Amino acid sequence: MSSEPRSVLIVDDEHDIRELLVLTLGRMGLRTDTAPTLAAARELLSTASYDLCLTDMRLPDGSGLELVSEIATRFSRTPVAVITAYGNVEAAVEALKAGAFDFVSKPVDIHMLRGLVRQALDLGTAAAAAGHDDPSSRLFGESEAMVELRRTIGKVARSQAPVHISGESGTGKELVARTIHAQSPRAAGPFIPVNCGAIPAELMESEFFGHKKGSFTGAHADKPGLFQAADGGTLFLDEVAELPLSMQVKLLRAIQEKTVRPVGASSEVSVDVRLLSATHKDLARQVDLGSFRHDLYYRINVIGLHVPPLRERAGDLKLLSTAILQRLAQAMKRPTPILAPGALSALEDYPFPGNVRELENVLERALALAEGDTIQVDDLHLPRLQRAGVPSTSSPTVSGVIPAINAGRPQAATPAAKPSPAGADPRTLSPYDTASSALPSYIEEIERAAIQQALQENRYNKTKTAAALGITFRALRYKLKKLGID
Repeated sequence: MSSEPRSVLIVDDEHDIRELLVLTLGRMGLRTDTAPTLAAARELLSTASYDLCLTDMRLPDGSGLELVSEIATRFSRTPVAVITAYGNVEAAVEALKAGAFDFVSKPVDIHMLRGLVRQALDLGTAAAAAGHDDPSSRLFGESEAMVELRRTIGKVARSQAPVHISGESGTGKELVARTIHAQSPRAAGPFIPVNCGAIPAELMESEFFGHKKGSFTGAHADKPGLFQAADGGTLFLDEVAELPLSMQVKLLRAIQEKTVRPVGASSEVSVDVRLLSATHKDLARQVDLGSFRHDLYYRINVIGLHVPPLRERAGDLKLLSTAILQRLAQAMKRPTPILAPGALSALEDYPFPGNVRELENVLERALALAEGDTIQVDDLHLPRLQRAGVPSTSSPTVSGVIPAINAGRPQAATPAAKPSPAGADPRTLSPYDTASSALPSYIEEIERAAIQQALQENRYNKTKTAAALGITFRALRYKLKKLGID
């Protein structure tokens, strides 16, 4: 490590503020240069390099936002933090969007300033230390959509701003969140993912904020919450749209105050977390419908990031499939198989409503079933219901099949069926070709496809899956056992 002290450029027109910052940073062993104006800051930047820049938002000859943008463009390795007037949230948000690492409000809290400076100076160092685990290595694709996504991730990772990740189920939103964390100055800290739809409403406050021993029945010991577990790192709220309104209020306060109060505690605990969130729902639409608070929406959606569905990633499927097969084969300690031309064509023709997650499932199953080191089209077992004149598993009408069968409603009459060829795959049979002997298998295949799709879309939460299918939890459990679905 170099013996040279790390350097900080301080830009502020108030002499007292500059003096306070010089004194504070000097005690941290840092070398400082100061500039009272934008012009003076530009002159210093042209003659020296800095490990961090702290700038006021309002300068005599311009805006601190100009300096943020210039440094982000010309000196991308130098993080910038802005100093804003107390309560000027709009200015802070604009600075974060312009590329600022973080912000601190006047009057300057010395404790918060020191933490901010330490994190800024660690920018890149911690990410490099964790580089061997960098999940960005799994964000494959050379399509324009994926190149832009990786470029944007690299920019937002440097910031402390909350990021909301949108995209369909199975596109890899959690992988994007892990990549942001791994490339951020918090990479050495914990990454705590939580599925907001999987926590019972009555346990949410305890899970998020922790509880004290004896605070409620069953609280036999003190327990830290998810915020405390993520202290110094990143908290990822997956399916954030599933949070009940009562919890949204408490979450908003925790984000604003950077403190949490464990259930049963008499005092609050300070926490330092970066918040990432995701949902497959249109969160702005949920705000319009009144199911999501607009103030929380604006707080967690400072930077929006959209993950494209697989069907919009033209040309990525072959590269992605090869990478997935390599990873799966390595885990199974076997040679990496290749995709036969017919198998690749079948994958490219299939719409993949379950996106990358569905592709991984298809290839993992094919790898287990294939004989030899070449995967043929028959090894893929792609759903063929749509080709047979039956709605595909991605159609909303499929989930209606199960309730209709359960309710015993009469099904549409079909013409007299012709005997099907011996050994025919029931998934390829049309109702107009199905003999009565094949009907049970045909219905089971529809049920199986609908249940598997619903499980994927609801991240294997059986309670939500049953609700989505319009059946009881008990009925779903029976069908899982009957159809042999794990």
